[in-house]
Amino acid sequence: MRMLLALLAALTSTAADAACRDLTFDGLPYTVCQARSTDDLRLFLNGPSGPYAGFSSVDAALAPQGLALGFAMNAGMFQPDLSPVGLYVEDGETLKSIVTSDGPGNFGLLPNGVFCIGDQFAVIESRRFAQRQRDCRYASQSGPMLVIDGALHPRFRPTSDSLNIRNGVGVSADGQTAWFAISNRPVNFDHFARLFRDELGALNALYFDGSVSRLYAPDLGRSGAGFSIGPIVGLVIPQGSN
Repeated sequence: MRMLLALLAALTSTAADAACRDLTFDGLPYTVCQARSTDDLRLFLNGPSGPYAGFSSVDAALAPQGLALGFAMNAGMFQPDLSPVGLYVEDGETLKSIVTSDGPGNFGLLPNGVFCIGDQFAVIESRRFAQRQRDCRYASQSGPMLVIDGALHPRFRPTSDSLNIRNGVGVSADGQTAWFAISNRPVNFDHFARLFRDELGALNALYFDGSVSRLYAPDLGRSGAGFSIGPIVGLVIPQGSN
């Protein structure tokens, strides 16, 4: 009986940890989804007939295996053909190499970084990652970094009027928890970064994208429908368990 109760408690804890929730930080609304390092978190790019391009295609591909997406969001910047702009690793295979040069746009606003899914989660500055690559089952490069070892990106300004719907990922100091956040109103980089550091407690956090930001969260009634997207990060769960 004691073992059964412990198992039920563990299952309940996992489901709660992975749940998406709405919250308000510093007067602005966000939705945050949480995953633990023991969860089945994956990146998705291409299906049998080309890029998945959206959450419904990933969900359909998982269905024959008795699986489904618990939540998902776009997971990095992409080219017009939906291919990744930077490093992309899926199921241990590197499909796109890391980019360490600066450049135009948010991706080139160094430092940028890599979100790595291995035995633990990590967000690592790209040049540091290139010097000593980690063992990542899945990895996606994007930019800019939002939080770097507890400090905000040096180019962010609290008074910036560059506002957008934004999404990204932050990781706990012990690598056991990853938070995926999307703003529900346009915000600037400084506010978005402080959400991860000051509200969620992320030591490092990475920006995924802006105007294309999408979240699939069926528990909250969010389908994430919209135009096509490239890399997708999603929590995989048994069908019917969300």
